Amino acid sequence: MGEITPSENEWLIMEVLWAHEEAMTAAEIIERLTGKTDVSQKTIRVMINRLLAKGMLTYTVDERDARIYHYQAARTKEECLRLKSRRFVSNYFGGNASLAVASFLQSADISREQLEDLSSLVESLKDRT
Repeated sequence: MGEITPSENEWLIMEVLWAHEEAMTAAEIIERLTGKTDVSQKTIRVMINRLLAKGMLTYTVDERDARIYHYQAARTKEECLRLKSRRFVSNYFGGNASLAVASFLQSADISREQLEDLSSLVESLKDRT
């Protein structure tokens, strides 16, 4: 099965679309990414097509000019983060989520408040099962 989540560079395009409430043309996406990445306009257009193929984007054709497409995110950021997280845990930790969490916790600089938040999250997850 091929990659069904946005790559690192494709994620930049998704961020632009998630931040914008209305559909955007490729030119508008490129304009928003100018200065944020050194990826060429042609490459951005290729990535838009890859995102379409992955089902990450939808589009409508402009009513006045059939050569212009208006793109929107087909998945929310939260959905994509969940998919990326699952894939990451599967690929790098053999599907063992507790090993992944332990690895992150041991290598991160976490404040007491953040640890308390995590503890509350763990307790709420216990209640769900």
